[in-house]
Amino acid sequence: MKHWILCLSGLLVLGCGAKDPKPVTSPGAEQADSTTGGEVADGGRCKPVGPGYEVSEYDTSGDNTPDVRKLFKTVGEGTLARLVLVCREADLNGDGRKDIVRLYSDEGRPTREEADRDFNGRIDEVTQFSNGRVSLQEIDTSGNGTIDTRIFYEAGEPVRAERDMAGRSTDAEWRPDRWEYYADGRTVRIGTDINGDGKVDRWDRDDERLRTSALAKQQTLGDSVKQ
Repeated sequence: MKHWILCLSGLLVLGCGAKDPKPVTSPGAEQADSTTGGEVADGGRCKPVGPGYEVSEYDTSGDNTPDVRKLFKTVGEGTLARLVLVCREADLNGDGRKDIVRLYSDEGRPTREEADRDFNGRIDEVTQFSNGRVSLQEIDTSGNGTIDTRIFYEAGEPVRAERDMAGRSTDAEWRPDRWEYYADGRTVRIGTDINGDGKVDRWDRDDERLRTSALAKQQTLGDSVKQ
């Protein structure tokens, strides 16, 4: 592990000979609602600005080249001062370019992650967090630069998904044609828009799974009332 502290009397990173991954930026990266299609970016969150930052780099692959970089920020003053992780970058395939960037709040909770899962230099997966838990994932499964899948979470668990199977969506308009609903980690209902009018034409249900899930919820509610 190569490790150093940023002393910002000047804005220089004093390293120990380690290679600092070159930051990659893209237009609009500072916007929290940006979607897939651009380069993996940090919106400036992964760049130390001002005093009180510390950087750590790790070689997790064993090739003597750092592939994980963490940026910590000093939060608070005096005896209350503490280092908090604000950015984590990773180069998964060892090409020298970051493939995943996860951003954190000043409380150390994850807020957003951008990933290039197919290593083509473009974002194809964006994950948003609420109170430290995953709340929404937007994914480009086709690799055409436009999201085609949105997965919604509650309490960190997936509850439903919207998919654009026909590729009708644009950057300006989201047009899903399949809706999936989950219970206990399994798909229990799927709605499909066959003619592209935005309405479900056919429902497919797992009635047994729905009954089991409903009974489990009733049992949980009954137990909580007894307590």
